[in-house]
Amino acid sequence: MTTQAGATDPDPQETQEWLDALDGVLASEGPARARQLVERLVERAQMGGAHVELGVQTPYVNTIPPAFEARMPGNEELETRLRHYIRWNAMAMVVRANETSSELGGHVASFASSATLYDVGFNHFFRAPTAEFGGDLVFFQGHSSPGVYARAFLEGRISEEQLANFRQEVDGRGLSSYPHSWLMPDFWQFATVSMGLGPIQAIYQARFLKYLHNRGLANTEGRKVWCFLGDGECDEPESLGAISVAARERLDNLIFVVNCNLQRLDGPVRGNGKIIQELEREFRGSGWNVIKVVWGANWDPLLERDKTGRLVQLMNECVDGDYQTFKANDGAYVREHFFGRYPETAALVADWTDEQIWALQRGGHDPRKVYAAYAAAVAHTGEPTVVLAKTIKGYGMGSSGEAQNIAHQQKHLDLQAMRQFRDRFAIPVSDTELARVPFYRPPDDSPEGRYLGERRRQLGSLPQRRRTSSALTVPELSAFDSQLQNSGDRELSTTMAFTRVLAAMVRDKNIGKFVVPIVADESRTFGMEGMFRQLGIYSPLGQLYKPQDAAQLMYYREDVAGQILQEGINEAGALCSWIAAATSYSTSDRPMIPVYIFYSMFGFQRIGDLAWAAGDMRSRGFLIGGTSGRTTLNGEGLQHEDGHSQLFAAFVPNCVAYDPTFGYELATIVQDGLRRMYAEQEDVYYYITVMNENYPQPAMPEGSREGILRGAYLLRTAAAKSAAQRVQLMGSGTILREVLAAADLLAAEFNVAADVWSATSFNELRRNGLAAERWNLLHPAEDPLVPYITSALAERPPGPVIAATDYMKSYADQIRPFVGVRRFHALGTDGFGRSDYRSKLRDFFEVDRRWVALAALKALAEDGAIERSAVARALEHLGIDPAKPDPVTV
Repeated sequence: MTTQAGATDPDPQETQEWLDALDGVLASEGPARARQLVERLVERAQMGGAHVELGVQTPYVNTIPPAFEARMPGNEELETRLRHYIRWNAMAMVVRANETSSELGGHVASFASSATLYDVGFNHFFRAPTAEFGGDLVFFQGHSSPGVYARAFLEGRISEEQLANFRQEVDGRGLSSYPHSWLMPDFWQFATVSMGLGPIQAIYQARFLKYLHNRGLANTEGRKVWCFLGDGECDEPESLGAISVAARERLDNLIFVVNCNLQRLDGPVRGNGKIIQELEREFRGSGWNVIKVVWGANWDPLLERDKTGRLVQLMNECVDGDYQTFKANDGAYVREHFFGRYPETAALVADWTDEQIWALQRGGHDPRKVYAAYAAAVAHTGEPTVVLAKTIKGYGMGSSGEAQNIAHQQKHLDLQAMRQFRDRFAIPVSDTELARVPFYRPPDDSPEGRYLGERRRQLGSLPQRRRTSSALTVPELSAFDSQLQNSGDRELSTTMAFTRVLAAMVRDKNIGKFVVPIVADESRTFGMEGMFRQLGIYSPLGQLYKPQDAAQLMYYREDVAGQILQEGINEAGALCSWIAAATSYSTSDRPMIPVYIFYSMFGFQRIGDLAWAAGDMRSRGFLIGGTSGRTTLNGEGLQHEDGHSQLFAAFVPNCVAYDPTFGYELATIVQDGLRRMYAEQEDVYYYITVMNENYPQPAMPEGSREGILRGAYLLRTAAAKSAAQRVQLMGSGTILREVLAAADLLAAEFNVAADVWSATSFNELRRNGLAAERWNLLHPAEDPLVPYITSALAERPPGPVIAATDYMKSYADQIRPFVGVRRFHALGTDGFGRSDYRSKLRDFFEVDRRWVALAALKALAEDGAIERSAVARALEHLGIDPAKPDPVTV
């Protein structure tokens, strides 16, 4: 006897006795007990020195044997009819949208392959929120949106007019291409179509439900998070990059469903391998419960008759490229090229017709198999579950795309293909109607309509989205009084000011428990370690060890009810935690106040796609870009020094971004953000940059609040003197202090008077200016609106405007069109960062006081207020080398 590994069995009789014993356990006690025994045997063998392991891959068959499948309830015939109608309507949406031209696009094949996966979920598992239950969360695969709309149409939640206007949204009567909360705020909960964002968000949403429950803020018991994704999507790092988190956190409320149709846009996902087997290894190795749904029920008799094991061997041997080719042909082809490889497998279907062979289903198209997998997933505890379902790309599209490499891009079906589709799925559409591709909805009083209504009454309807929740009573500005006062001789950074603002928020009796501090392993960098002991770091396991610093006042404390989310070195995961908290008002009817602080360079630049999705999903919360400024984080060098995150923030339409210099500005911005997001429930989120440079903090000037919030205010007026020239200087962040010093330099050495403005947000100033421009364009006969900064500058004496920041010149340059007739010059830190002292970096990037003064003098010369020769003399006086290289080139 030869074993599978190729070695000769020295005692076949003994081996058979062991196998018989195992068969007896399987028969009498079931697979779970058999697995337990085998695991113990392997453990004992390992302890005895045998190099053996259970492995993380099982044969290419269904995980759940037929005898252990949960039986699907309901009326399968009616569910099948409804599924056929949904398939038709989903196809019709895309085809009709592209009748005139292919300009609108759309996808038929993705939903065609996953219709059964969704249908079983809708009919039996997805539960909408009620007064007593928070509801399940479902991350729908973006390209399957036509099928979700088609079901909502049958439910009466979407009109025929909306279906007919798929991807035609401007007039307000259509449907968005993919799941977008911003565009359909009552329907879609999550933005998922950017590949990989659904899976990583789902993991952290599931974790946040546990967080809410363990902290006693919401009862999330029994709620499930479902995430549907494609096998090709699993190549995105975000798709699988955080699956170990789900296992480590024991997220048994999380279920992934991977639609393994074996194809991506250009061709096979793994033509030379097996994507299901690969994903099984990935997930099982990370600690997930894996359920494979490979074969439909009509394969069961063949597998039962496969006494030699040759059929399973053949299934294991064929690669996905083979399986795709099989399904692109016919039954005769499958008989010859699959079953015909071995005499034993050919014999299994010798008495079958080609039609019977062709009718053999993949597991993801068999509702009973899918139901059994979902039932097992829902019942499983202690681990997250992934269902790997094998399907056919373009299922039902026939010669127009079924199992073909072109399927993903297919938007058109000719009349013959539509007739075949109609006949295959028994759609009640006549030949005379076929050419116009009508939508079909069964009458409410039909058997299908009544059944669908009963399902809705039982489970409710998803997706649906809650737009508002209960408003919070937010603190007044006086709650942050310590930041509004002069710090005296004590120097503080705006980072330290932020930690004090955060501490005041946490102490507030109305909002304190709803604050969610989030860090990506940088608490000590930002001075937040004092909160470890006070608030605790969330861990579902509590703290199973004595921390090394237990004797210290600020020791590292983990707690089941901890408030801080410490994400480790994981910016994408941290932002997903932030999004989960920032959308909790919608997903759990529990407004939370997430505050995520991070190295600003590793914010938008690293996770810009998630930041965009956060805006799409109407997130509410605070992002704090710490250690910001290209010359302020001076020692860390090129990869760390941020000179552009404020510009990144500008691309998110509902992101309100500020770059404050002083603690009172920061406190004012945060307090107003709390008011807008949690009292008024505006769908915006805040990005605020803070610095690590210490300097004295002045008291809040009287009357400055409006200007702080609108983006700029006059901080210091030039002393009245006989100066013949005057300029307006603007700055933000730490560079405002260089601007103040430049004003002193101009007055003392060049007889130039300078007003100084604190520009807390060039982004907000530009948005205000653009809004005024647009209004004026559309109302030419009315008195024009004047942008805020234009109006504010108009109250000051004539003279050029010089703006300097620790960001690229483009940041300040945003307001150039709105400074009126004044000459404008922007200074900034364009180029790659590097390590050195701040004073040297600010000279290198040409933003220190000397460069601000030089720019002011040059602008005055261009205005004719001083001689150009005076600027040349100033260059020498200020010690600036005209031959200095442009920092962008160095």
